[in-house]
Amino acid sequence: MKKLLLTGFEPFLSFTVNPTMKIVEELDGTTISDYEVMSRVLSVDFTQSGAQLIHHLEEIKPDAVISLGLAGGRYKITPERVAINVKDGAADNQGHTPLDETIQLDGEPGYFSTLPIRSMVDELIKEGLPATISNTAGTYLCNNVMYEALHYAKMNNLDIPSGFIHIPASHELAIQHGKIPSWSHTDLKRGVEICIEVLGK
Repeated sequence: MKKLLLTGFEPFLSFTVNPTMKIVEELDGTTISDYEVMSRVLSVDFTQSGAQLIHHLEEIKPDAVISLGLAGGRYKITPERVAINVKDGAADNQGHTPLDETIQLDGEPGYFSTLPIRSMVDELIKEGLPATISNTAGTYLCNNVMYEALHYAKMNNLDIPSGFIHIPASHELAIQHGKIPSWSHTDLKRGVEICIEVLGK
């Protein structure tokens, strides 16, 4: 059976819960399509998150990688098309606020996702879940780990699908934050499962 490394993030900034953390914990050890899901939760830390992801890649040696992140404010599931070689954004959970920092000095300016993102979006919509491809993963931690995984794969000649999917906030977060688009946890989790099912086709 193939192995899928599925990552989420711990809570961060003003988001006291992170639906990606709950989803990856619930899917850990399950079998979806022909993938055994092996989940890990990453720190919201510019210095540590990339190293953590690479450690998990070397430990698990997965056949595919999907990283999840919360995009509070988006109202669709959005597989990301590209990651760029930049760290720049709000403070992480350690208080570090990078400005125009390079992720990898020897890295490409950007890497395209190698996940079947168009097929994922098409299937999500077919199943009644709003989705679209996103052309920017931002410059915060989500972009950071997407870039690190794709760079590692290239440097090590790994021919494995790898990429990032942003999900909307959960209802739990919307109750805390007021006017923010939100989905039920059930629908968020189902959306992730559908993306994995597409990967297995």
